[in-house]
Amino acid sequence: MDSEDTDKEQSMADLKIGRLTLGVCQTNCYFVYREGETDVMFFDPADRGDYIYETLKDKGFSVKGILLTHGHFDHIWGSNKLRELSGAPIYAYEAEKALCEDYVTNVSEQAGRPYTVLPDHYLKDGEMITIAGMTCKLIATPGHTVGSCCYYFEEAGILVAGDTLFQESVGRTDLPTGSMSDIVRSIKDRLFVLPDNVKVYPGHGDITSIGDEKKYNPFVQ
Repeated sequence: MDSEDTDKEQSMADLKIGRLTLGVCQTNCYFVYREGETDVMFFDPADRGDYIYETLKDKGFSVKGILLTHGHFDHIWGSNKLRELSGAPIYAYEAEKALCEDYVTNVSEQAGRPYTVLPDHYLKDGEMITIAGMTCKLIATPGHTVGSCCYYFEEAGILVAGDTLFQESVGRTDLPTGSMSDIVRSIKDRLFVLPDNVKVYPGHGDITSIGDEKKYNPFVQ
């Protein structure tokens, strides 16, 4: 069942973040925008790209970039349609090329809807992405998949974490290219070095913070 979270979180700057929760896996899709402006960066079009496009359009928003945290089916099924309707390019981490472009590895065939996406831009670890005057940094976090990544908006203390870090949990590692040792290392070495007050927006479940996960996440103690 599709649902929409109409609450938009207040950030430390004028950046705002909204959420749509969509698809069979109840995937969190986020859109980031500046207060009073209409251009958005959209993260992980989980399903029904036409629905995403029309919903944002009805709110007065225009998608200028589509960013993927990883290539699993429940995070990409709406990608091609959203790109077609919005004209926005798709971005992904270069290490995730195999999953984006292969419907067996990204588990979409097993899920009953074989699907691939060819991103317009493959990004490098640490690369800064600026779209419509908003800038975030790609942080490579292999483990859930070999090319999983997070996007960090330093000015606002926002981390779009995909399926790497959840509230008191971590992403599953039993699917192709997954590794529990890698995901724990990624969280400790790449995410826990961020300020404790950074808000974490995961691919599933509730919002948390870096500080809370350092204290309470049993997987990374």
